[in-house]
Amino acid sequence: MAVHGERREDASNEAVFRLVRALSDRALAAEVEAGFINGVPTIAAALDALTAARIIVYPLFASSGYFTRDRLVALIDEANREGRHIRILPPLGLDPGLPDLVVAFARNAARERGFAARASNVILLAHGSRRNSASRNDTERIAEAVRRRAVFAQVEPAFLEERPFLADTASTLSGPTVVVGLFSGEGLHGARDAPRLIVELGRDDVAYAGVVGSAPGIEDVVARSAGEAILQDIRSRTEVLSMSRLGAVRGLASNRVKGQTTG
Repeated sequence: MAVHGERREDASNEAVFRLVRALSDRALAAEVEAGFINGVPTIAAALDALTAARIIVYPLFASSGYFTRDRLVALIDEANREGRHIRILPPLGLDPGLPDLVVAFARNAARERGFAARASNVILLAHGSRRNSASRNDTERIAEAVRRRAVFAQVEPAFLEERPFLADTASTLSGPTVVVGLFSGEGLHGARDAPRLIVELGRDDVAYAGVVGSAPGIEDVVARSAGEAILQDIRSRTEVLSMSRLGAVRGLASNRVKGQTTG
């Protein structure tokens, strides 16, 4: 599992290690490790700790941006000196199971605050970027998927580094509102920036659910996608082996016919 991570002295990345333990307990794969782009163990160290020849990487990132499309791929290529088969899955932000996880996460936060879900709004707070549209595009896609579930009054995006900021989006919504952090870990953005921005709104009808990377059920989402990838890999190898055996049988039969004809 590949994660952005945090290098701050007070950053434990404990939520990620809890997820690793939960996945290991399921015995879905022979080995489960986490590697961080920022933090330890690094991506290279995590790969070195694995002994398997075939590895599936699940990027715990909220969007398919620079870190997943470029940086992670480069780090894996650099570390894969043994030529092992490594498959990188789509990140959490593109996982088809994420919208339902967001719905359950926001609904639980609303319930804890005494908000009725159908009368509540949801704000999906993501990083955003003025240089790359990936975070915005993925966040808007997730928001639309959550809207289609028809559980909440309104579902809108907000960003840390581009408009609409949290205050902009919140100003357009009236009534109880739940903010869901579209962050993979409880780092600077999810644990500090989001709570601070919510306090600055000065509203007692806005609740913070937390970050999706720590949401109850996140292990189910990751396990489902990883499990499907493992099954696909097994089927693919089985088909290749079957075709290889079929080719060998046909070759043997052809040789026998040639031998009989010659004789």
